Amino acid sequence: MASKDKLLWNKAKKIIPGGTMLLSKNPDRYLKNYWPAYYTKAKNCTIWTLDNKKYFDLGSMGVGTNILGYSNTKINNAVIKAIKKSNISSLNSTSDFYLAKELIKMNPWAGSVRFAKSGGEALSIAIRLARASSGKDNVVFCGYHGWHDWYLSSNLQDKKNLNKNLMTNLPIAGVPRSLKNTAFPFLMNDKKSFDNAMRKKNIACVIMEVFRNIETEINFLKHVRNVCNKKNIILIFDECTSGFREYYGGIYKKYKINPDVIMFGKALGNGFPISAIIGKKNIMKSFKNTFISSTFWTENTGSVAALETLKEMKKIKSWLLISKKGRYVKKNWLRIANKHNIKIKISGLDAMPKFEFDQGNNNQLKNFLCKEMLKRGFLFKDTIYISVAHKEHILKKYLKAFDEIFGLIKIGKINKKLNSFNDFKRLN
Repeated sequence: MASKDKLLWNKAKKIIPGGTMLLSKNPDRYLKNYWPAYYTKAKNCTIWTLDNKKYFDLGSMGVGTNILGYSNTKINNAVIKAIKKSNISSLNSTSDFYLAKELIKMNPWAGSVRFAKSGGEALSIAIRLARASSGKDNVVFCGYHGWHDWYLSSNLQDKKNLNKNLMTNLPIAGVPRSLKNTAFPFLMNDKKSFDNAMRKKNIACVIMEVFRNIETEINFLKHVRNVCNKKNIILIFDECTSGFREYYGGIYKKYKINPDVIMFGKALGNGFPISAIIGKKNIMKSFKNTFISSTFWTENTGSVAALETLKEMKKIKSWLLISKKGRYVKKNWLRIANKHNIKIKISGLDAMPKFEFDQGNNNQLKNFLCKEMLKRGFLFKDTIYISVAHKEHILKKYLKAFDEIFGLIKIGKINKKLNSFNDFKRLN
């Protein structure tokens, strides 16, 4: 008999194109027929499914949203209190003002803040502002920046342009062909690639992730900043993912190089929808020259949650805690791999560790690892968004399971007959 989860998922796909609004939550992308689709409850780093199974989330933690864990009591209580007074009205919420003050205090080089609800929205707002402020149209970028037309248009000139920016073969149907040759990619730490992109005409801004899987070289970031200064081009840092994971605020503080505009999302509200665009006043004043407005950007659960999230982050110094936990995971991944003589590559922020098998059958091995982790009660992905809720005893249990499964993989490597994913499955 099919599970409740799978029955509902199959029904959902018939009336919700793709089954879900977020590609990263499509279970068919991970381990079709095994990966659960729905949750009934989540607390700290534990998720309960529609089939009443319980898993520790050693994967994306809401796709990077919950540094302080799921259903954090302090944040929930602040939001519930606000909801009881109404989360929205015909007037503005004061929480927007106080959150703006806190973000400017955090980023003293900036002077103004605007809010939205998602990272993609915030990035599109930042691009619009850069174009309005500069009077120019084209964008030079590095990294992953969402689903909006300005970004996907890069694949109009070369369908592989975005392949080195988190996801490959992104479809672009519906993106106006008139946007061709308006967005140009460059590679992280590749000065030649950046300089070639900057030879394009009519450049309004450079937008980049400061750090995701590849650490930025300080001299490269200095070069980007210097070129933007010389050419009077706006520099935007996208810290939707990296924000609050290694520093209180943006990881750009590690390099002591300021942008002209920065945006935060994901962890800012610990799961409640809020994103922020923070910039220099001479750029942000361009809001008056272009129309950017949305009803639910004034809804206050996000800003109330963000204020409480920032308060709690500062209190416990969450960025230090999660970085320490991530280093512990990285160290033990390597120890276990060496123990079983299996080659892996480790990358990413300490608070967002990532690994992959350093051999040809990487995807087969990851699928096997994923399935075996599910059996042992873990939602596993090759990148872990570490949270303060990942307590030591949970990480030890996770690493014990990791060790057991690497032992099975080692058997598969030694025995030539066990050379396919199907053979791996028959080990159990």
